[in-house]
Amino acid sequence: MAVPDKNACAFYASDYHMEMIMLPYINENFKNKKNVYVFTQNNLEETIKHLVKNVNINKDIKEKVLNINWKNEDESKYKTLIEDKSESIIFVKGNENYIEKINKNLNQIKNYKNIEIIDCYSLEEVGIKTEEIRQNYKNVLMTNGKI
Repeated sequence: MAVPDKNACAFYASDYHMEMIMLPYINENFKNKKNVYVFTQNNLEETIKHLVKNVNINKDIKEKVLNINWKNEDESKYKTLIEDKSESIIFVKGNENYIEKINKNLNQIKNYKNIEIIDCYSLEEVGIKTEEIRQNYKNVLMTNGKI
């Protein structure tokens, strides 16, 4: 499991749903000059392109969102994150084993970097365990993009 009382979590019904939840929070953090990383078990590049094309947001924000690495390229993301001097928001999206593995690695980085981690769980996978999972987190990212 993730780091209790440290990370936030989110629950999603589909890739598009997760991306829609993420967009307002990503936008807010761009305003605060934070970098955004998405560690994902599956490639989200095509779904985010489709989503951004069909939502009504500022063109500059659309470009910034599309410049996030939405592919499953964990090693290159770790390297970039380690070299990054900015505060960062990190979304970790995948099954429970994937989230646990990524968090194990991120927690080593978290000891010397200012990062915020949001673990994202599929409702289809976790089913009725949402409240049990939720109890292990300080905050939940809501559908409106607020923690």
